[in-house]
Amino acid sequence: MKKNDPYAALRFKEFNTFLLIRFAMVFAWSMQFIIIEWEVYRITKSALSLGIIGLMEIIPAVAMSLFAGHIVDQNEKKSLLSKCILGFSIISLGLFLITWPEVNSGLPTTTILYSIYGLVFFGGIVRSFLGPTVFSLLALIVPKKAYSNAATWSSSVWQVGSVVGPAVAGFSIHLIGVHWSMNLVMVCSLFALLLLTQIEKKPILNPKIGEPVMQSLKEGVKFVYNNKSILNALTLDMTAVLFGGAVALLPIFALDILKVGPQGFGFLRAAPAVGAILTMFFTAYVPVNKNAGMKLLTAIFLFGVCIIIFGLSTSFWISLLALFFSGVVDGISMVIRSTILQLKTPDHMRGRVASVNSIFVGSSNELGAFESGLTAKLMGTVTAVVFGGSMTLIIVLFTGFISPEFRKLDLTKDLEEHEKQ
Repeated sequence: MKKNDPYAALRFKEFNTFLLIRFAMVFAWSMQFIIIEWEVYRITKSALSLGIIGLMEIIPAVAMSLFAGHIVDQNEKKSLLSKCILGFSIISLGLFLITWPEVNSGLPTTTILYSIYGLVFFGGIVRSFLGPTVFSLLALIVPKKAYSNAATWSSSVWQVGSVVGPAVAGFSIHLIGVHWSMNLVMVCSLFALLLLTQIEKKPILNPKIGEPVMQSLKEGVKFVYNNKSILNALTLDMTAVLFGGAVALLPIFALDILKVGPQGFGFLRAAPAVGAILTMFFTAYVPVNKNAGMKLLTAIFLFGVCIIIFGLSTSFWISLLALFFSGVVDGISMVIRSTILQLKTPDHMRGRVASVNSIFVGSSNELGAFESGLTAKLMGTVTAVVFGGSMTLIIVLFTGFISPEFRKLDLTKDLEEHEKQ
């Protein structure tokens, strides 16, 4: 492998298949979430109802995450991933049916709404297993010397799915309606399941097979707590997602403030991911391992600034640019965090560390959606977004002040050690 080879991880066939699976699942999941958001707001006209969508996913995601990490570390990863994808496909089928006019025409609105919430709840259970499984499988597909590059490409594909999914959702809702848009989601998940047959089963590297659950969970939490690089990275990213969750209120901005309809909604929802994609492709050529701690602090601070600008804007184009640049700096944050996790997590702990990551970051997406919906209900939509961005700035400054070691974090040495293995 060439030094600083931007395509190092892409030279492994199974990794390319892994990226296709990751894209298909992120595309399907993000598209499904947008469709659900749109349908729930259409039938309720309530910001709080949008927030409850996030709450319904975070409850099982948090409750199951640590247990899911234990299961992932104890079992073969490909088989677990196939079960996760199959579970998501079944949930998509349920949403396809509940949004079918021939099925729901005689049902009261509350029944449709609670059915959607119920399916989102089960989706949270699936998600608690999916994240740790994908994180662990990636490390078994590429050698350690390619971890940093693989993390960059994996994050980039995640963002590509995040931009294409919402954009397609916005246009497909307009062109073919909610029901048939859900059908497209289901087809994508089944395609991912088919692709998974091209990846071989991987060995289980955990030397403590059969370890008691509580002992295993305690070991995972203790490892994250004692590794300050991982702990600070997760805390900072959680802060940005929790308080900067303006995207949860985008249906309100699109319909009631900016008045741009479903097409504009699709563009607004996709803008952050477009910025992140450009950034992460750039970081494949120009790594951000040097002075990683300071770069992460700066990126999340600028993210908060962008969220404040978005909240105050009444212009579609200014709002679009603010979201775009929030994605640019968020892309830097995601690459640095992913690299820290891959480089500093031992193989036998990957499932449990990823599960803690899911609680800190993955679940904070849904908690952030609930926080945004609740604060919008209490303060008003614009005030809620500005408040969230301001809290992000305050917490970043506080973290940088009390953690001088993290400000000095440099991943160059860690990367060089992995390249020697």
